[in-house]
Formats: sequence, structure tokens, C-alpha cells
Amino acid sequence: MVNEISYLLFQSALGVAFTACAAYLVFFITQRSGIRKLARSILVVSWILQTLYIGTRYYLAGYSPVTTHHEAVFFFAWSTTAAYLSFRWRYTVKNFGTFVSFIIFALLIVAALAPREIIPLEPALQSAWLPVHAGLSLVAYGFFALAFCGGLMYLLQERELKSRRLGYFFSRLPSLDALDQLNSHCLAVGFAFLCLGMVTGSFWSKQVFGTYWRWNPKGVCTLIIWLLYLVQIHQRFTVGWRGRRAAFMVVIGFILVLITLWRVIA
Repeated sequence: MVNEISYLLFQSALGVAFTACAAYLVFFITQRSGIRKLARSILVVSWILQTLYIGTRYYLAGYSPVTTHHEAVFFFAWSTTAAYLSFRWRYTVKNFGTFVSFIIFALLIVAALAPREIIPLEPALQSAWLPVHAGLSLVAYGFFALAFCGGLMYLLQERELKSRRLGYFFSRLPSLDALDQLNSHCLAVGFAFLCLGMVTGSFWSKQVFGTYWRWNPKGVCTLIIWLLYLVQIHQRFTVGWRGRRAAFMVVIGFILVLITLWRVIA
């Protein structure tokens, strides 16, 4: 019974996310504020359904559902949705939701294509540090997803301005300064969560494997991601790294996050 409810919740979350994505796209085209409010409300409903689905997976598995490809990518979508809603609660960035909703829906599609079977977790790997480590890391990825969207918007807007022919995107995207500030905020928050994820991950590794760090593919890729974002944070907040280069690096960083997530989790 719970398994059927879990499947229904997943399908509902996916369908509602698609509806939110479509509504945001309509708003992007028409720029009618009423549609934007409707799209945001639908996205909130999708996040609630995502949360309930994670709860049912936890009930069925008996441990935090963040270990398989399906679970990790789904939790990634959940954290991206939560990151956007928390960001939108404090800040308003023109048409930001349109880009973010596409990322969320794409992640849910990937989760739908991955096997949904629950794989029992080996007793040796069961630790209270595992869900904390994985959860913090995926929340960090959620904020990096927001920065990725901001970077794409920056590159599109800059291209419009450099062409000297203000086209379709110019009136629909925020200023370059607003997008740069968005990236600064999301990078700072995401990097803080990533650091916490790495620290708790080292505690988990010590408890399970007897060492704080293992030079396996996951550890190496995580270190590369951390160093890449560390360089961005350092350059941005010490030497004032801004503009196209910073936006491009945000995009590259997130692509590496996606590759790492798919290649080394589970």
C-alpha cells in the first residue's frame, strides 16, 4: 500500500513540476503577473509532494533515501526547489523562476528514468553521518543550480547587450549587476553547505572505513568540485572577479557537479 502511494506521489510531483514549468514559460512569454503567482504556487505544491515522496521512501527503506541514483537526483531536485523558494521569499529576480523550473523538471525526469528499486544499505555503511553528509552536499548542489541559472541568464543578457540590437531576452532578463549579485549569494551559501558536507563526510568515512579521507573516484571528484568553487569564491570576494568570466565558471562548475553526481553516487 505504501509503495503504491509512494509511486503516486512521485508521479504527482513530476506532473505538478511540469505544470509549474509550463506556467513559468507562459509567464516568460506574456509577462502577466497573475500567471507568475500561479506558477509559484504550483511549484510550492510540487515541493510538498516531493517532500512527501521522500518521506515514503524513508519509510519503505528504513534509512535516509539518498544513496541510489534515483534517490540522489530526486533529492537534488527537492533541494533545488527548496533553495529557489527560500531565495524567492527574500529576493525578487525577474523571470528567475522560469529557468529554475526547467532545471527542477529536468532533474525529476532523470530521476524517473533511473531504477526506483530500494537497495538495502549494507550494515557497515549505516551511520547517522551518512544522511547528514549527503543531505548537506545535495543542498549545496541546489544552490549551485540556482547560480547556474543565474550564470546562463547573465550570458544571455550580455550577448543581447553586446549585439547592440536589444532583442527578445533584453526586456525579460534582469540587469547584469542583479544577476552578478544573485550568483554571489548562491555561490556563498552553496559553498558553505558544501564545506559542511565534506566535513561530515569525513566523519562518516572515519566511522565506517577508519580513515577521514579516501582517494576513490567520489572523493577525488568532490575535491575537484570544492577546489573549483573555492577558486570562484576567492576570486570573487578578494579580487572582485565579476562579469562574463565569473558567469562562465559558474556554468562549468555546475556541469562538473552533474557529471560527478551521475558517475559516482550509488
